[in-house]
Order: sequence, then structure tokens, then C-alpha cells
Amino acid sequence: MEKGTILVVDDEPRYIELISANLTVDGYQVLKALNGKLAVDVVSENDVDLVLLDVMMPELDGFETCRRIRSFSQVPIIMVTAKGDESDRVKGLNVGADDYIVKPFSASELLARVRAVLRRSKFSREMSKPVIFQHGDLKIDFAQAEVDAQGKKVLLSATEYRLLLQFAHNQGQILTTEELLTSVWGEGYKDDKEILWVTISRLRSKLEEDQSNPKHIVTRTGMGYTMPDLDEE
Repeated sequence: MEKGTILVVDDEPRYIELISANLTVDGYQVLKALNGKLAVDVVSENDVDLVLLDVMMPELDGFETCRRIRSFSQVPIIMVTAKGDESDRVKGLNVGADDYIVKPFSASELLARVRAVLRRSKFSREMSKPVIFQHGDLKIDFAQAEVDAQGKKVLLSATEYRLLLQFAHNQGQILTTEELLTSVWGEGYKDDKEILWVTISRLRSKLEEDQSNPKHIVTRTGMGYTMPDLDEE
């Protein structure tokens, strides 16, 4: 049974073939792109469920490719890179990636990451309800999975949207770092605080009128984060 369509982007054909073989055996349909420009075109012209995007490519690297895709699409993106240091991981998350995996990796690790990101994306869509949620100048249309802030439509990645739903569905409650990591990313991420910090920062940059004084996602020092009840503001 076909599980979905995944675009594999890498300037090295051998990596594309290796990754594609593992994905195909596991039941996914695979599209391929040898550079970032082609990747942007493929996403714009096809119904893609996930993008596996290599970072180190000539002309248009993975970071810029991710940034361009994010300008028009919420498709989940996993950055695939040979760089394992913190700055590259943070940069990838900041430009809109949902997750990252560092070369070399095993087939089982790759498939686990793919399944987890697709599961989060599917869950975000299934959590949508036919109501409008309003929090000050923030509006969430659960039926359409659309978000508006300050009267303008905001494009969120699947992971950003899923994180926002956690706050919206638990308004007024303080959510711990561990609770957010487990509910949004999965049990295996409960200690990966960096990925939560970066994603919250991205959300605030898109939703808050004043990021230095956030109203929608508020830090409670030593406890966690909350979307406060309106009468708390």
C-alpha cells in the first residue's frame, strides 16, 4: 500500500538512489531532484507529502531551497546533512525545516524520522475542528488549517502548526518543555530542548506583533510555556 509521495533532493545521484530504494521498499512513492531549483519546481507542481532535502548543494543550497519552499508550501521538510554541528541544525530549523538527520545514517533511522514527521503532519490535519479559534489578533481556522495574525494570513510548517495547536487546545495551562516535545515531536525527542526553542522562536516571529513582549506564546520561567487566557493579558 502506497504511504505517500516523498521528494528526495541531493546533488549526488548515488545518495538519491540509496535513499529512494529504502523508501520504495517501505511503500513510498519517490520523486527526485538533483538541485534546489528543481526541488522548488517539483514541490510547486506536484502533490508532495514530505521533502528530504540535502544541505550541501551547489548554487542553491538546502537552506535557501527550504526558505523558497516555505514561501508557498507547508509540506514537511527533513534536512539531510553531513554537517552535525549545532549551528547548522539551528539554521535548518530557523528557515522552516521540521526535522533533520545527519549523514551517515541507517535505513531504520531514516524511515523512523520520515514516519514521525508524516505522523505529526497527519495528526495536525486530523486535530482540525470546524470552528474558529480567536486569541487577540491571532485567529486559527481549524477546518481549513489556516492561521491569521494582525489581520494577515500566516504560513506555518506542519510542525509549527501542530505546536500552535497544543497551545490553542490547552489555553490557560502551562505546558512543560517535556510535554511539548513529547506531544509534538514524540517520545524520542523529550530531551531535545533546542528543537523546541527554535520552533517557538519561529512561531513568535510569525505570530507576535512584538516578539520581545509575546502575547500568544508566553514563557513561564522555570515552568514552561502557555497561551494565557485573555483576561490574564
